[in-house]
Amino acid sequence: MKSSNLGYPRIGENREWKKALEAYWAGSLTESDFQEKMTEIRLANLQKQKDHGIEWIPVNDFTLYDQMLDTAVMFGLVPKRYSDYTGGKVPLSIYYSMARGNQNEVAAEMTKWFNTNYHYIVPEIENSQLKLLENKPLAAYREAKKQLGIEGKPVLIGPYTFIKLSKGYNKKDLPSIILRLLPLYKQILQELEQEGVQWIQIDEPILVTSLAKEEMKTITYLYEQLQLAAPSLHILLQTYFDRAEWYEELIKLPVQGIGLDFVYDNGRNLQSLKQFGFPKDKILGAGVIDGQNIWRADLPAKVDLLSTISRFVSKDNLWIQPSSSLLHVPVTTDNETLLTSEIKEAMSFADQKLQEISLLTKGLNEGINSVRLQFDAQQAALAKLANSETRNNFVVQEQAEAAQSRSYSRNLPFKERYQKQQAIFKLPLLPTTTIGSFPQTAKVKKARSHFKRNEWNASEYESFINEEIKNWIQIQEDIGLDVFVHGEFERTDMVEYFGERLGGFVFLKNGWVQSYGSRCVKPPVISGDVDFLEPMTVRESVYAQQLTDKPVKGMLTGPATILNWSFVRNDIPKKDVCYQLGLALQKEVIALESAGITMIQVDEPALREGLPLKVCDRQDYLDWAVSSFLITTATVQDTTQIHTHMCYCDFNSFMDVVSSLDADVISIETSRSHGELASVFEEKTYEKGIGLGVYDIHSPRVPSVEEMAKMIEKGIRVLDKNQFWVNPDCGLKTRGIPETIASLKNMVEAARKVRQQCENVTV
Repeated sequence: MKSSNLGYPRIGENREWKKALEAYWAGSLTESDFQEKMTEIRLANLQKQKDHGIEWIPVNDFTLYDQMLDTAVMFGLVPKRYSDYTGGKVPLSIYYSMARGNQNEVAAEMTKWFNTNYHYIVPEIENSQLKLLENKPLAAYREAKKQLGIEGKPVLIGPYTFIKLSKGYNKKDLPSIILRLLPLYKQILQELEQEGVQWIQIDEPILVTSLAKEEMKTITYLYEQLQLAAPSLHILLQTYFDRAEWYEELIKLPVQGIGLDFVYDNGRNLQSLKQFGFPKDKILGAGVIDGQNIWRADLPAKVDLLSTISRFVSKDNLWIQPSSSLLHVPVTTDNETLLTSEIKEAMSFADQKLQEISLLTKGLNEGINSVRLQFDAQQAALAKLANSETRNNFVVQEQAEAAQSRSYSRNLPFKERYQKQQAIFKLPLLPTTTIGSFPQTAKVKKARSHFKRNEWNASEYESFINEEIKNWIQIQEDIGLDVFVHGEFERTDMVEYFGERLGGFVFLKNGWVQSYGSRCVKPPVISGDVDFLEPMTVRESVYAQQLTDKPVKGMLTGPATILNWSFVRNDIPKKDVCYQLGLALQKEVIALESAGITMIQVDEPALREGLPLKVCDRQDYLDWAVSSFLITTATVQDTTQIHTHMCYCDFNSFMDVVSSLDADVISIETSRSHGELASVFEEKTYEKGIGLGVYDIHSPRVPSVEEMAKMIEKGIRVLDKNQFWVNPDCGLKTRGIPETIASLKNMVEAARKVRQQCENVTV
């Protein structure tokens, strides 16, 4: 058996990648110095994999922002609105304008990578001439071989996944797009073959989604052509995140290897393997180490799984690898100094997962006795955590079990309670608000650091937070917003903040993972049963409300989002954890309402991303995810207005689910999709309050009044103006103060302008 990896975290142990990127954007690193630093990080990542004994090391999994964006610019897919681009190799200025936008052009759309919290840049396929401008896989292969002596396995996003995740073409144009793109993929493979490359890893995660069987004919054609183009190059066709949809057809494709996920397949890839076998002339990349979660593997159980697999695949044709790229987990547990030994010894980050792959490979090749000590240590660590107090809170477990048998709903239908709410709030037509957070300045971060290092006491820190809240309440008054927020200056992260105040969570010191671009997050860890301890948001919300006559929203993160944006214990079903979260957050909602906060926003931006990739699995997930939200929110009075927020996902097929949450107002992203979501409402009726985000907070540009007014006008052409809210597309914590104020002033003016037009028409 051979050891293999599919991808490695690019950010570095101490986020060196992020820091270099932001230094370059700020102008404190020249382009040549920036590229030199990126090369240093890239080579260090490769060397680490080599040192861990990985035999097939991926190259070209590294990127300066995003792999989908890399693939797009490699083919010259630069949208025409970037008028500064005149052809040839895409310069970094255009590359980052596509990723982040600039003052003149909006960024490309960004959305979730399948069901993960990683965001990719959506390629825009236009009628421009496609051309291979640079062979990135080849350059990565040459670098690894020359600098480190590594016979790398170049990674390339597969043609069908790339096309299916792109936008800008009609379904009927798919064959012509394939014919335009296929020669470029052929050229890449031919140049790799000429270089003497042995294996290329072509990632086709689209193959685990609910594809129509007819699509496999197209995929077969694609790989027949690629094989003919480079007959001596070995292709590992890699899938991950779920089971392969059409296993029988997949194993017949003209490729030399197939990678399957044996962690997130719910046992169905193994079932297919038993039922249909596996070709004797192909390599099977067996994804048995969890590439998306941070718990140590049960190595004896993995040996049993691999032993079962080896009944159908000879050991010479078996590669042991993670279930997906390790991009989705932190780099190493070595720097985690805040955890108890009970927790830390049960964790496995990217480097530890490489060790697990090597241990399994050695144990199965040389005999289990050769790794007996390491196996026993893993087992002891897992048993210690399983028997711990944190995983055996029987009161919480019983409450969650009881909640699953109950039905939760608001007392009155939406229209009746909305009238009651409006009688109290007296909001104008097209009310303006923000999503929750305001800029987390260096001053805010420094204050938080003082408090965490015990340089400030609780009273000093609270005084600072109060001053920031007071300042931004006045700014909101000056701007003229209709519904305020307190700004969330006390929160490092919308999930971490709540995890720190609930039982059953632990936190990582350096457990960073990339979310998008240079944005790295440090997900909390749900290690045990989740329990409400004390009110978490009441003090700041009440203080803010005392400063203004305008309504101030209480701000919570919803149960499904906390679940999906955390590393979750894997010893019980996620459903059970989500119900525990819903019950804990219900107590916080009750505390807010009791304190006089009667607008409460429970954000669920990750509800959609937790949706299973298989259509047949989705209803079960939605049932318990929606129920958990209703557990949190449905106990409030009729006059308490529940808001929620979602972002960056395909809502076309999701509006019924959004409605079932029964929130009085939902705000959703549309800015990066250029208002395309508005077209959904031309066919579907949505009767509750809704805000379509009118500008992109991930871009530093300040949109004009006219630009946002057009977005509002487009929205109220398909939605009742009386239910329409005006807001940015997400929170503003990552933006600077001047651009935030300027953008919000323009947004309020745009709303006033359209409001006046509506009132004139009414008159």
